[in-house]
Amino acid sequence: MSDFFDLLRNQPAFFISMATLLGLMVGSFLNVVIHRLPKMMEQEWQRNCAELHGQEAPTQASYTLVSPRSACPTCNHPIKAWENIPVISYLLLGGKCSTCKARISLRYPLVEALTGVLAGLIAWRFGFGNTALAAMAFSCCLIALTFIDFDTHLLPDDITLPLLWSGLLWNVGGGFTDLTSAVIGAVAGYLALWSIYWLFKLVTGKEGMGYGDFKLLAAIGAWFGWQLLPAVILLSSLAGSVIGIGLITLARHGRNVPIPFGPYLALGGVAALFFGPQLARLYLP
Repeated sequence: MSDFFDLLRNQPAFFISMATLLGLMVGSFLNVVIHRLPKMMEQEWQRNCAELHGQEAPTQASYTLVSPRSACPTCNHPIKAWENIPVISYLLLGGKCSTCKARISLRYPLVEALTGVLAGLIAWRFGFGNTALAAMAFSCCLIALTFIDFDTHLLPDDITLPLLWSGLLWNVGGGFTDLTSAVIGAVAGYLALWSIYWLFKLVTGKEGMGYGDFKLLAAIGAWFGWQLLPAVILLSSLAGSVIGIGLITLARHGRNVPIPFGPYLALGGVAALFFGPQLARLYLP
């Protein structure tokens, strides 16, 4: 085992390859999280509502990240091991179920490929060590949050809060910033969007964003410190504006249809991960 770790440490190309392979496998699991976590939350809400009204909770099959076994949503064909190889299985199956030939969403290989590429880039950027592992964990959380927000306009506490606390813990030893900057970043990140939310609501009477956005920006602040919050907010707002205008003009997206902000915050978080010091130097002495 020590020889394997020595090879990872001393051969950057090998480490990048292994990180990419690991990212592909983790991406397959992220697809499960993206699909199942909102359904698990819905079941929990139904149980809580029933309990609050003194009613019997609805009888439902247990639904977790590991059970029941993954199956085709059209014909309920159980997914076999060879059908679950990241990206490759999708290509071998021609993007269709092996039994009923129903189309498989392109989302699945895209998430796997995105996770793999991002893991490889992190391995190239940070090299072998704990920093790369922490950065990979951070990026995986952002990928899951991005696609869950696209689907449901939700940013689950089950991901945002552990992401926030892990950022503070990582910086206890001076991971990406010092602990003081991380704590201030968490507080300032939450309050920045919280203030915008209430200002917008007081002026328009409408809710411009959700509380999950506050927590996600707080988590990014906890990971990289208050110094990078202006850059993250600016990049997120810029990306959201450009893509939002494009959706309205080109895809005929209704002006009154909400657009999730979490994916753009995640984009800002990835920019902070790779280019944090360079971004900070643009406006800090």
